[in-house]
Amino acid sequence: MPNQEPKKSYEFFAPKVFIRTFGCQMNVRDSEVICGILVNAGYKICASDREADIIIVNTCSVRQHAEDRVWSLIGSYKGSKIIGLVGCMAQNYKERVFQRDVNVSFVVGPQDIYKIPEILNKFTSKGFFERKVWEVDSPDRPEEIYHTGFFQDKDHAYVVISEGCSNFCSYCVVPYVRGPLRHRKNINILREIREAVARGITRVTLLGQNVNAYYDNSINFTKLLRQVNALEGLKEFTFFTSHPKDANIEFFQAICDLNKLNKSLHLPLQSGVDRILNLMNRGYSVKKYLALIDSYRKIVKGGLLTTDIIVGFPSETDKEFKQTCDLIKKVRFNAAYIFKYSPRPNTEAARLTDLLTKKEKEKRHKKILDLQREISNKLRIKHADAKA
Repeated sequence: MPNQEPKKSYEFFAPKVFIRTFGCQMNVRDSEVICGILVNAGYKICASDREADIIIVNTCSVRQHAEDRVWSLIGSYKGSKIIGLVGCMAQNYKERVFQRDVNVSFVVGPQDIYKIPEILNKFTSKGFFERKVWEVDSPDRPEEIYHTGFFQDKDHAYVVISEGCSNFCSYCVVPYVRGPLRHRKNINILREIREAVARGITRVTLLGQNVNAYYDNSINFTKLLRQVNALEGLKEFTFFTSHPKDANIEFFQAICDLNKLNKSLHLPLQSGVDRILNLMNRGYSVKKYLALIDSYRKIVKGGLLTTDIIVGFPSETDKEFKQTCDLIKKVRFNAAYIFKYSPRPNTEAARLTDLLTKKEKEKRHKKILDLQREISNKLRIKHADAKA
């Protein structure tokens, strides 16, 4: 639990805060939220860690490499700066962060970021520098933290429509660090977009770990898309990211019909083999995925298609890796995010026997990267020729 308030109160001063962000678009939006609530509390946000009194590192736990970069960065900070670790790593490690690096002063999980001004008030009071604070217990966030009016980009805004995830893909740490799936009320989402538009923002990206699972009373994701499309002043919007198990014809038809919605779809495949998909707990088969792609391309003529692929999942054979490569050749994605499997704590996949060497994973990673790069380049040239 967090330490108690100091017995004496001292005059508050507003030091400069620098925020460094690692990870996905959700983390980018979380950092904006933190900036907004800090500015409203009287703090100053600065652009450099050198001029900052307080450094906040907003973290990602999806892959080990991301965590290693954070530990390396924190280790480089010396001196009297107040250092806070927030986000997914904070929720993952909790008070163990202080054992890993004594320079860290406070640890705040994703659902507790609204408490950061109160925490900093403690550290900017005399006599509190030797204390350690961690807040990782809140089940959810107050709605009002999304309405501070702070957006980093003058033209574009990220808008969170749902938090957390309940899919429990066997390789993924997100449900353990961001909690179960929780949907924001559609009236609050529309309110936030209107607030952004009032500030001159014309482009929006709707965010969620699984956006197309969205549901608020009778409003599903497709209906939400239609509501957003109808907002005055908004010129363009998109969303990220979708899950195949929640994709359907109605969803694709909305992409086709809505004039402000980008004609693109990011639909993570992860593997081209049913056995691996089952081990991953993805909830669909290769046949189902291919049927979805076929429907999407028939309905959304010329729509872009991107995906995620994980190579080197535990027990993946050479033959199965080749099957994934063959599927990529067949589907011909416009682009793909390709990752080497990285075991994550608490996940089911971390319990599986992983016999593949680091060298073999890197070999497969390079091969599939080269394959997708070739496909992407050919599609880009074809598209350019068609426009000429």
